[in-house]
Amino acid sequence: MRTVTLDDVARRAGVSRATASRALNGSNRTVGAALRESVERAAAELGYEPNLPAQALARSAGNVVGLVVHDLADPYFAVIADAVTRAADRRGLVVMVGATGRDPEREIAYVAALRAQRVRAVLLVGSRTTGTSRRLRDEVDRYRGTGGRVACVGQDLLGVPTVAPANHEGARALAHALAGLGHRRFAILGGPPELITARERTSGFRDGLAEQGLPEPVVVAGAFDRDGGHAAAASLDLSAVSCLFAVNDVMAVGAVAALRERGIDVPGTLAVAGFDDIPSLRDLVPALTTVRLPLADMGERALELALDETAVSVQVPAEVILRDSTRRD
Repeated sequence: MRTVTLDDVARRAGVSRATASRALNGSNRTVGAALRESVERAAAELGYEPNLPAQALARSAGNVVGLVVHDLADPYFAVIADAVTRAADRRGLVVMVGATGRDPEREIAYVAALRAQRVRAVLLVGSRTTGTSRRLRDEVDRYRGTGGRVACVGQDLLGVPTVAPANHEGARALAHALAGLGHRRFAILGGPPELITARERTSGFRDGLAEQGLPEPVVVAGAFDRDGGHAAAASLDLSAVSCLFAVNDVMAVGAVAALRERGIDVPGTLAVAGFDDIPSLRDLVPALTTVRLPLADMGERALELALDETAVSVQVPAEVILRDSTRRD
């Protein structure tokens, strides 16, 4: 005999799944008496057995949201985290924040800990890595099985509503824009090869160059932070390069510092571009060419996805911003 589901109850009662869930699982959100009675009657007629863990979750931690990011010192994550906490505060929610230090194992451990605390929702902000997405998804599924809600900022690989930045498309558009300025010989500071965001941006940039009929760029791997960009730029043979693309802005900032230490003028001798448009770029000289993502909006939208039981994934467009760091006189 087929198990009666919440969707069956919602259809019988003529309400949305979200309303049926709130009526039966003890949510703090109000459901009118008539609707609640209709849902309860439909559940009784169908023999629906409610999800007891979901009821406990809704009653015990209905105002707590867990936010898991890679690195709070990175402006990319700091802006998103700030937007999440502000949006949560407007809804009367409390945010618990954890930083993984870019360790995939710690990300999995955080989800397990938040599941044990029965928080209302979990937001996972940051790129997935090759080889760990399956195990993280298993942990996410265990949490969702208790009635928890999950949303992600990054790649849509976990089977949950996701705010997906246009990494490949943005990097591809940047390559076209730089070629349009007359740049012809490129190097990519590509970040860690196991980080999917870094791979998406690297492949997008390479595709854009190929579409312009330009030579294959030099690709240098490194850490996905300021020191990684500095080390990569310090070690790079620049004799056949006229423009560097760093796959995030903090790497680009480190690269500019390394080039200055080597006595290389930016952009006179070598152009530099990044990706993200973090707020601290306003103090960088020369102003950095980059690909803008609406970081604060991404954080707010992630929280909305986590709280909306009918939510689906969305892709966030990226915008090329040309500034002085790639200027050609």
